[in-house]
Amino acid sequence: MIVFPEKMPRRSGTVLRGIASFCVKLIGWKLDGEIPNESKIILCAAPHTSNWDFIYAALFILKYNIKVSILMKKEAFFWPMAGVWRWLGFVPTDRKAAHGVVGDAIKLFNNSEECWLVMTPEGTRAKVKRWKSGFLRIAQRADVPIVLLGIDYATKTLHFGKVVRAQGDINQQLEEIVAYFDQFTGKYN
Repeated sequence: MIVFPEKMPRRSGTVLRGIASFCVKLIGWKLDGEIPNESKIILCAAPHTSNWDFIYAALFILKYNIKVSILMKKEAFFWPMAGVWRWLGFVPTDRKAAHGVVGDAIKLFNNSEECWLVMTPEGTRAKVKRWKSGFLRIAQRADVPIVLLGIDYATKTLHFGKVVRAQGDINQQLEEIVAYFDQFTGKYN
């Protein structure tokens, strides 16, 4: 059984919680693993191969009233969607700015008492040869732990896994994290 820690950021809402609970039960997905009692973390989610990943994650976020932040390109924040994106936890980022996504994420952590930032290191839903290392640089500079969140279509599970700290050789650590996620099956491989 999953234990939801005291420091986990929470959102309010009961109607959507009930609907999301029904949908999770209907589709047969589950949540497992151990959730760390931290007010600030990076949730490194992989493998990210489909838009369905977001839908399943959103159902769990609503079911358990978990407050998360997700960086999204600022161009997507137009009326009327801007309000919807913000309500869902999306934060606009200027990918072309000098500070870029890394700078925006560090600022988000520094300006928040609690922040669970969800990141997909592949950077896209397509198969990539190399993952982006920005989440490690963000974790290192913001001094927050990284929780490896496996998306497994084979078992219909979102798995809270290993907790790591960004330290040492980032490229070596990235290789170790990529290898960890090999145990999970994306919707498309």
